[in-house]
Amino acid sequence: MSDAHLLITENIDIWTTAIKKRSATGRGSNKKIELTGIKKLRELILELAVRGKLVPQDPNDEPASVLLEKIAAEKELLIKDKKIKKTKVLPKIGENEKLFNIPEFWSWVRFGNIAQHNSGKTLDKGRNSGEPYSYLTTSNLYWGTFNLENVRQMLIESDQLEKCTAKKNDLLICEGGEAGRAAVWEKDEDICFQNHIHRARFYSEISPFFMFRFFEQLTATGEINNHRKGVGISNMSGKSLALIVTPLPPLEEQHRIVAKVDELMLLCDQLEQQTEDSITAHKTLVETLLATLSNSESSAAFKQNWARIAAHFDTLFTTEHSIDQLKQTVLQLAVMGKLVPQNPNDEPASVLLEKIAAEKEQLIKDKKIKKQKSLPAITEDEKPFELPNGWEWVRLGNLYRFLNGFAFKSEWFQPDGVKLLRNINIAHGETKWNEAACISQLMVNDFNAFELEAGDIVISLDRPIINTGLKYAVIKESDLPCLLLQRVAKFHSYGDIIEPTFLSRWLESDLFISSIDPGRSNGVPHISTKQLEMMPFPLFSQNEQLKVTTKVDKLITLCDQLKSRLNQAQTIQLQLANTIVEQVVN
Repeated sequence: MSDAHLLITENIDIWTTAIKKRSATGRGSNKKIELTGIKKLRELILELAVRGKLVPQDPNDEPASVLLEKIAAEKELLIKDKKIKKTKVLPKIGENEKLFNIPEFWSWVRFGNIAQHNSGKTLDKGRNSGEPYSYLTTSNLYWGTFNLENVRQMLIESDQLEKCTAKKNDLLICEGGEAGRAAVWEKDEDICFQNHIHRARFYSEISPFFMFRFFEQLTATGEINNHRKGVGISNMSGKSLALIVTPLPPLEEQHRIVAKVDELMLLCDQLEQQTEDSITAHKTLVETLLATLSNSESSAAFKQNWARIAAHFDTLFTTEHSIDQLKQTVLQLAVMGKLVPQNPNDEPASVLLEKIAAEKEQLIKDKKIKKQKSLPAITEDEKPFELPNGWEWVRLGNLYRFLNGFAFKSEWFQPDGVKLLRNINIAHGETKWNEAACISQLMVNDFNAFELEAGDIVISLDRPIINTGLKYAVIKESDLPCLLLQRVAKFHSYGDIIEPTFLSRWLESDLFISSIDPGRSNGVPHISTKQLEMMPFPLFSQNEQLKVTTKVDKLITLCDQLKSRLNQAQTIQLQLANTIVEQVVN
């Protein structure tokens, strides 16, 4: 078994477990994660390939220096036969341009000395003439392959055809977009290409596949950026391409390297697929097992289902997704009344509703609030699950009244003064004041109704985030003084019947998140306080609310500790992967 194979197999756990979050999906991804270890392994294979460390050298191979002599003779003959023009001599390669040591029989060479290269035909519908030909653009050229589903045509004169036609085994390289992105044209049929693509046709049967891997390596290391120009959209001119310094192995070794890289990349593909399949299977298993807790029909069934999970806790909750699912299950069990046992001596929800009704009457009598139209009774179809005895489904508007913020004018804003709570200042559960807008202290008396107090719970009414619900925050002493701006709503409770911490946890639960049905106002997704008022809310005794929130806080803290340890372990795995790469390369 080769050293390269041992490198993969002996460190298999590191390559497959070095995983980190990513912001976008792509190759080697499973939703929002990146299989960083396997990505590093791919980069290492390319690095070893271009350094001459992937396959052993054969002393019987014809040295690259002899290959270069043959190329020089071939060029002379082509110039003599007027098949190519004599080009300007490229500068000698300086020692500082040789980025690493190469084997004895390899040579450093500029790209322009081993390939004929030029860019293709410019598309100009107003000026182009001739016969229509299919042509490639950079949008058709991917790493190592071509997408030929939307190939367009342009008019090309016969005398221009040779310059902008790719033949089998030509290497096509992007000039713009992701400059350096390349693929070998392997089809027997010729095809034309546009001016933003370079065609490289190599002398003396130099392997275009080896050179393709070289451009992959340049991109992986970021070295390709030294050959790009431009701000924003960069490009790589023909002159820059010609000057690229390339390690050139003997011809026979080029083919051995290409075969070995292909073999090892296939192994990486298999590792990648196995890892993603394992992640998907693990995700499904966790979700299925946690669902049995929420679906338990009796206390005995719940205990049995929990025992099954607890027995395999260390192997189940090993990813961020699984820990997040555990968190969400804890919240769901809390609002379903399955997290702590009920006490038959606790006052039922019906008594709490009587207290709320009495307080409303007093507030109306004191002219602090107006009498409101009764909300419709909750139908059976609206009840997502059955509640324990003593609990009741109540519309949120019967437990809270909502205060929408004031539309403070932007011309009133100033850097200092009394802060205005905007959507931008609300995170998930807390406030953030990186971007603060204030109004003068002199204006505050005109807006006393919109003053916030410590402990107030506010919610953003703009831009619900898929799968995470609306943003909310609990106001702290450090946030004060503070006024409520429009598109943010404050919860006003009746008689402090609901524990604020329980309300916060409910806002984080799937029960609330799945109830959000954002409408649109001027094209912006939003939710209204009318919608909030109509939401069913599980009401139960204050005594049990305290027990539930205490239990939830304890379990959420455990989840946070699990995630912290997981992040530490992932950081170590990533460091190990980087260390192996650095040690092997150096």
